[in-house]
Amino acid sequence: MKTSLQLQSTTSESLIAAFFRQSAGEWRSERRYYTLPDGEPKEMVSLVKIRFLEPGCLELRELARLHKLSDEAVLTCGAAVTWDSENSVSGKKESKGSTLFGVLGTTLYRDRGFATPKPVTAEFYFTNPETLCLKTEYRDSVFEEELKLVGTKYRTRQTIISRAGEQQMIGQYLEKRIC
Repeated sequence: MKTSLQLQSTTSESLIAAFFRQSAGEWRSERRYYTLPDGEPKEMVSLVKIRFLEPGCLELRELARLHKLSDEAVLTCGAAVTWDSENSVSGKKESKGSTLFGVLGTTLYRDRGFATPKPVTAEFYFTNPETLCLKTEYRDSVFEEELKLVGTKYRTRQTIISRAGEQQMIGQYLEKRIC
């Protein structure tokens, strides 16, 4: 018989697998970052590509090794994400990169964080099957994110970055499916 914690973990894993599958594809992400309390908004546009990762695939095995997990095949699913961003006002290239996500229970393993190239973990939960919430903490910072699927063609995201208990930045995103 499964405990309530095991059932919650199984439910979370099935929800995030469905969320990653529904997110797979190419997206145009329009972002606005607000530096608090008085910073100027920064507007960005990115091409984001998301690929669903099946259990046991090479990327998830490498991610498990990176996090020193005892079993390389323990991650139940994941996503590989690439992005290419530019400032939407100036057209200046801002960033280009990739990251991996892997799931075990209610923990999301990443090969890098938002503000660090080092591996990090996030705790996640769902408020409903279309809304994924993440909380990541490292280097005295907290990153709280909400990603929401809006039908099959749109996603919204909001990120709040705090340091020492004070909110530093808010990012808001509208992502439109390209294919």
